[in-house]
Amino acid sequence: MQRKRLTRSGNDGQDTEDFVNALLTASRVLVGVSARSLADVEETVTPTQFRVLVVLAGNGDGTLGQLAASLGVNASTAQRQVDRLMHDGLVDRRENPQDRREVAITLTQHGSRLVDVVTSRRRVAIAQIVQDMQDTDRRALIAALEAFATAAGEPTARPDHALRLGW
Repeated sequence: MQRKRLTRSGNDGQDTEDFVNALLTASRVLVGVSARSLADVEETVTPTQFRVLVVLAGNGDGTLGQLAASLGVNASTAQRQVDRLMHDGLVDRRENPQDRREVAITLTQHGSRLVDVVTSRRRVAIAQIVQDMQDTDRRALIAALEAFATAAGEPTARPDHALRLGW
């Protein structure tokens, strides 16, 4: 069966399917980098739990509802992850002194260190891959990925806060 080719609207006339295939391939590379960066801490956190830690590191303390919204899950799913991370000393819950009905979820020092270590490993691994690219390809990749992130509504990581956004 022949697949229907999807054509991207616009002036460049490039095939959307080619973009999707390239991004799927690149995502496999990034998933591999992510998995390897968690290899030493797999007994501590799962990739899903690490995502919770990264969201807390990037957004700061927040309520369970805010955390769930940032993760795109329901509150009970977020609560289960928080409970597991609390058990391991990576996050903490604190009552809001201004509104005792509200509980803030905070990243502990141990959780913050874990995010920094894993993110640093990812940055090194990605940098090694990127260094093997030609300069013109690197510049084109930067432009394409920035456009992709913008289209997805994802803020661009800046050097001053890139470590906080290590997912």
